[in-house]
Amino acid sequence: MATIFISGEIPKIGNDILSGHEVHVFPGEKLITEDELIEGVRHADALICPLSTKVTRKVIESAPNLKVIANFGAGFDNIDIQAAKERNIPVSNTPGVSTEATAELTLGLMLALARRIPEGDTLCRTTGFNGWAPLFFLGRELTNKKLGIVGFGNIGQSVAKRAKAFDMDIYYTGRSQKDAAIEEKYNATYVTFEELVETCDVISVHTAYNKDTHHLFTKDVFAKMKKEAFFLNLARGPVVKEADLVEALKEGDIAGAALDVYEFEPEITGDLKQLQNVVLTPHIGNATIETRDAMATLAAKNVINVLDNKGALTPVW
Repeated sequence: MATIFISGEIPKIGNDILSGHEVHVFPGEKLITEDELIEGVRHADALICPLSTKVTRKVIESAPNLKVIANFGAGFDNIDIQAAKERNIPVSNTPGVSTEATAELTLGLMLALARRIPEGDTLCRTTGFNGWAPLFFLGRELTNKKLGIVGFGNIGQSVAKRAKAFDMDIYYTGRSQKDAAIEEKYNATYVTFEELVETCDVISVHTAYNKDTHHLFTKDVFAKMKKEAFFLNLARGPVVKEADLVEALKEGDIAGAALDVYEFEPEITGDLKQLQNVVLTPHIGNATIETRDAMATLAAKNVINVLDNKGALTPVW
C-alpha cells in the first residue's frame, strides 16, 4: 500500500481508483502553500497536484519516497521538471481530455464578446432598457469573419471545427505548418504570426507557454491588429502582457478582449475589471463535470501505473 498525497480536492472517481492505498487530500478552497505541500509530501510515494500547485525543487527534494508526480492538467509549467528528472521521478499530465470543453468555452466567449452578452445581462439587471430600437446595443456577427488561431494543436483544431459552423474563415499560425489533410479537414490556412495579427477579425490564443511565447502579445502587436478585432486568451496568462492589453483596449487599438487566464493569476489586473469591452472568466476552460472526471481518472491511473512499475500512461518525460 502506497501513500498518496493530493494537493487539492479532485472528483470522487479519482479517489475511487486510488482505493486500497493510503490517500491524504489537502482540504479547503484556498491554494496550498509551499510549506503545506512540503509537509504533505514528506512521506508520500505519489503526488497528484492541480496545475495551480507549484511543485518547486524545494518541494521535490523534501520528499525522499516520491516515485511519481501526476499533474491534474495538460500543462506542466507548475512543476520543476529538471528537479524531478534529477531524482528520476516520472511526471505525467492529462492531455487531450480537456480539448472539447476548452473549445466550447472559446466559442462561448467569442459570442459573448461579439454580441455583448455580459453587458446586456448587466443592463437588464440594473437600469433596464427602453425597448427595441434600430441602433440600440449593436454588436458584431461572427459569420464570414476571419478567425486567427495561435497554436493549432488539439484545442486549436477543435475551435476551428466549431467556428466552421459559423462560416468563419480559419487561419492559424504556430511553430510549423500542419499536414495538408489537417488543413483540408478544417479548411484552415497557415499564415505567419505577423499576417494573422494584421488581417484577422478574431484572434484566439491556444499556444503552449514557454520562454518563446512569454509576452508574445505586447503593445506593438496589439497596435498592428485591426481596430475592430477581438482578442481571446485561453492558453496561459503570461502569453499576454496585460498592462499593454489594457492600454490597447483603452486607446481603441482593438475592439475587445475575452480572457480565461491571467498574467498574475489568480490576481486579475484591476483595469481589466473596469472595461466594458472585456469578458472575464475564472480559468474555467475545462471546468465541466465530464472533463474533470476524465482528468481525475487519467491522473489516478498514471499514479497506479507508475506504482505498479508499468510506466505513466501520459508521461511528460
